[in-house]
Amino acid sequence: MQNIKEQITQLANNKLKDFIDIRRQIHQNPELSGEEYQTAGLVEHYLKSYGITQMKRLAKTGVVAYIEGKNPDKCMIALRADMDALPIIEQNQVDFISKNKGVMHACGHDAHTACLLGAAYILQQIKLEFEGTIMLIFQPSEEKFPGGAKMMLDEGLFKERKPEIVLGQHVLPEMNSGNAGFRPGKYMASTDEIYLTVKGKGGHGATPELNTDPIVIASHIIVALQQIVSRNAPSAIPTVLSFGRFIAEGRTNIIPDFVKIDGTLRTFDETWRAEAHQKITRMAQGIAEGMGGSCEVRIDAGYPFLVNDDMATSQAQSYAQEFMGVEHVENIDLRMTAEDFAYYSQQVPSCFFRLGTKIMDKPVTNLHTSTFDIDEQAIAHGMGLMAWLAYRFLQK
Repeated sequence: MQNIKEQITQLANNKLKDFIDIRRQIHQNPELSGEEYQTAGLVEHYLKSYGITQMKRLAKTGVVAYIEGKNPDKCMIALRADMDALPIIEQNQVDFISKNKGVMHACGHDAHTACLLGAAYILQQIKLEFEGTIMLIFQPSEEKFPGGAKMMLDEGLFKERKPEIVLGQHVLPEMNSGNAGFRPGKYMASTDEIYLTVKGKGGHGATPELNTDPIVIASHIIVALQQIVSRNAPSAIPTVLSFGRFIAEGRTNIIPDFVKIDGTLRTFDETWRAEAHQKITRMAQGIAEGMGGSCEVRIDAGYPFLVNDDMATSQAQSYAQEFMGVEHVENIDLRMTAEDFAYYSQQVPSCFFRLGTKIMDKPVTNLHTSTFDIDEQAIAHGMGLMAWLAYRFLQK
């Protein structure tokens, strides 16, 4: 086993530059959710160059490939990476800045894809050292409902054969490069999109008595809805309700007929989640009607909350300690962000963990920002760790 660990580490370090180049190639050519045709083609090209030919497309731009070791029917472990970018104008000053204006890999999916390609390269080199099969899932559309995970599952990703475990890795910019983080049990929140249309009666801003002002009504609704979290949410269930879009197409002296408000609800309990939907609807409609207007409420149920299987995650954390050293493996906290990896965790014991990518001596730039970047040395740790975890789970 020690020999395999050294072999994986050596392969990861020796090939680091190649996979940094791949990451930069993907970073320069980002594609939005559902449009990852070039990225998927690049993935297929590199997999074939490693000698991995057993692959197929799902959800148009998703790629699934297989590496078979000895006795391939014995067990199957799945490794997943997402490939889509975000609609953000990149502000980084780097040679490999996005060429696609207004689209950027601001969530690390370029690194995820490079790490999984690196893990695939390593596992292909050592496939005679393990029994079983590795499923490689290069997934589209993590950033957009209904989520590429659900689309691939709906198209039969696990129909012919379910893996015993699914592992997913995601960068974490505030964690030191060279570290990894794990959390058994509930880890990431469910996510719902809230769309409110507040209707009133517009008119001249100087004659408010002749109007039913939807801006005032909408403002009362937003303030009142904060009670959903502060006064209604069970104290043991983390909950976030935020609004990020308020559109009122009036002018300095024009009150509009309607206002549109968009927001998000995040939580960790399905019963409370459904109850919160009802409370939001009743409160918004009641306030609007009480002030002489009306409110249309649409809540799009998004990803479920993500649960890491206790046994699989504890085992993965132990294997990571073997590979990286105990001092480089952290326990991480709940996150109110969401991930469509949750759909895999509903069907198969799963572990979604974090890879530290902090750039030393630079301020941390958060995910989904225009200046997000990673310490590219972390790619060696990411590809090596994924390969090691797959190897150890198959060994077990």
